[in-house]
Amino acid sequence: MHRSAKRLASLLTCAAVPVLLVAGCSGSDSNSSGDASASAASSSKAKPKPSVAPAKFKKLPNPCQAFSKDTVKKMLPKAKDDAGERGTSTDNTAHGTCSWSSSDENGVDGTQFRWLDIGFQRYDSDPGVGSGEKRATDFYGKQVIEAKDTKNAKKLTSVKTPDTGDEATAITYDVKKEDNDFKNTTVVARTSNIVVTINYNGAGLAGADTPKGDDLLKKAQAAAKEAVSAATKANS
Repeated sequence: MHRSAKRLASLLTCAAVPVLLVAGCSGSDSNSSGDASASAASSSKAKPKPSVAPAKFKKLPNPCQAFSKDTVKKMLPKAKDDAGERGTSTDNTAHGTCSWSSSDENGVDGTQFRWLDIGFQRYDSDPGVGSGEKRATDFYGKQVIEAKDTKNAKKLTSVKTPDTGDEATAITYDVKKEDNDFKNTTVVARTSNIVVTINYNGAGLAGADTPKGDDLLKKAQAAAKEAVSAATKANS
């Protein structure tokens, strides 16, 4: 009877303990939770980490040297500085820009204005967000959309540019600025994990004739091929 009374008291005590503690009263092995944690950790370690293909290109060219001197001369006959003005970057292996401007003054016949800029963007592969090529492809698409969404753009057209990296698109449009008609061309090209964006525009100021859009387009497309080639050479 004495033993039965003690057993009954023990059972009543366990019945009063919160559910989370009943396992301890039932006499289960205290190491069971530890074993479960160890098993989960082992299972987690066993899962392979996601892998992505390594990025093809590791470097970028100097953006101000992406074009030959002859190309700069053709696109900007009276460039203020043939060497261009390089933009600042916190990482020259991932991002680089350069710009040029030209004002060809012809007295009473007005002035021919030209603007050219180039931007390089390179992506590394990252298991968390994808391969360098995929990331560059996504950025390429965004750049094309951004060019097409230019505010107040008129007569906008979009054409593929063949033989320029893995893919390239040229967007042309007209924009009026301070009563001057500007012809604009933006070429976006991708070669593996590098995206090149070129903006080239011109206007006839002070009575000068408006430049021909087809002429600007052809020059910008040729420049894009040079820029893609420069990116490849920088990594050879």
